[in-house]
Amino acid sequence: MTIRNSIHDIKDEITAYRRSMHENPQTGFEEEFASGLVKDKLRAWGISFEDAIAVTGIVATIEGDTNTSGKAIGLRADMDALDIIEENNKPHVSKIPGKMHGCGHDGHTAMLLGAAKYLSENRNFDGKVHLIFQPAEEGMGGAHKMIAEGLFERFPMDAVYGMHNWPKMPRGTVGVRSGPIMAGAERFDITIHGKGGHAAMPQTCVDPIVIGAQIVSALQTLVSRTRDPLDPVVISITNFNAGTGAFNVIPEMGTLSGTLRSFSPATRDLMIKRICEMTADTAKMFGGSAACEFMAGGYDPTVNSDDETAACIAIAQDLLGADNVDTSIQPSMGAEDFGAMLQQVPGCYIWMGQGEKDIGSNHNKGLHTPQYDFNDEIIPTGIEYWVRVVESVLAK
Repeated sequence: MTIRNSIHDIKDEITAYRRSMHENPQTGFEEEFASGLVKDKLRAWGISFEDAIAVTGIVATIEGDTNTSGKAIGLRADMDALDIIEENNKPHVSKIPGKMHGCGHDGHTAMLLGAAKYLSENRNFDGKVHLIFQPAEEGMGGAHKMIAEGLFERFPMDAVYGMHNWPKMPRGTVGVRSGPIMAGAERFDITIHGKGGHAAMPQTCVDPIVIGAQIVSALQTLVSRTRDPLDPVVISITNFNAGTGAFNVIPEMGTLSGTLRSFSPATRDLMIKRICEMTADTAKMFGGSAACEFMAGGYDPTVNSDDETAACIAIAQDLLGADNVDTSIQPSMGAEDFGAMLQQVPGCYIWMGQGEKDIGSNHNKGLHTPQYDFNDEIIPTGIEYWVRVVESVLAK
């Protein structure tokens, strides 16, 4: 691995910014601390930017020494935290009760800040790079909101690039693939109406709990019996609420909620239609009624384009060695709203390993867990990767 000395030299500085953000986590569209820190540093380094995009979002722009090509690319990092009570197992633990950087967005923001500092001082590229500091990735549609507020019209880009730390992969490795790398995800609620009554006289009732149980089972047949096994779909019911609390009362209604995950927009649209149909038909079969509502602002699949992925593979292999880059990593059914940006322009999203040999390390803990921590040792690697993407894609 070859990382230039000037990037090694700023590791401690960038690490300090990361840990400061970790101590002050804020969730979607409330990321005032992270956004303020980013703006303070951009001003100090003389980098122009526009803020208040999707509330707390920022886009900074750096021009190369030359711009004969007229090309521009985007590099994106997310800034938001999660509603998790953090385990007090690190010196920089969250100071905000119930909030935690449990997915490493503090590290993503820090690495992009490091790239901003380096690129502002070493403009060895031809064109423009837009640095996108995005709010509200965790289920609140921050990417969609930035796009709706003119991200790609105000800052035209030929391609956009993203990365995520990956605890399941060792530090010093990268996982990437052309095509789908992360699934799209849609959230839904199902409301079931029956007829309540005494538990001793179920014949006078229409039991929404029985209806709900049948719906849960029936929906799984959409996966196992209506889809091609090579076109993955996951339907998960994660909440089932019904009942008054009494042991002898059949309730009037019940609710289910869950998620639909797939890699194909066409599959997603078909499954939404079939889930709604099956929900209504199953309830009707038992004498009740049910309605399914899909929430706005779901995740698009994250789909890497061929040319941009090939370029990123070459960059990662040159940085880490070919044996340390998995170019056909198994996709994840997890979702990432960077997919919305890739629906607009081509690009590539990679996973950067951060796992350590010590099994008990916080850096090996799963994303979205109270024990997790971003691994500061990958900060120089992430900065170097971003710089090489810019210098390669926008080569003089």
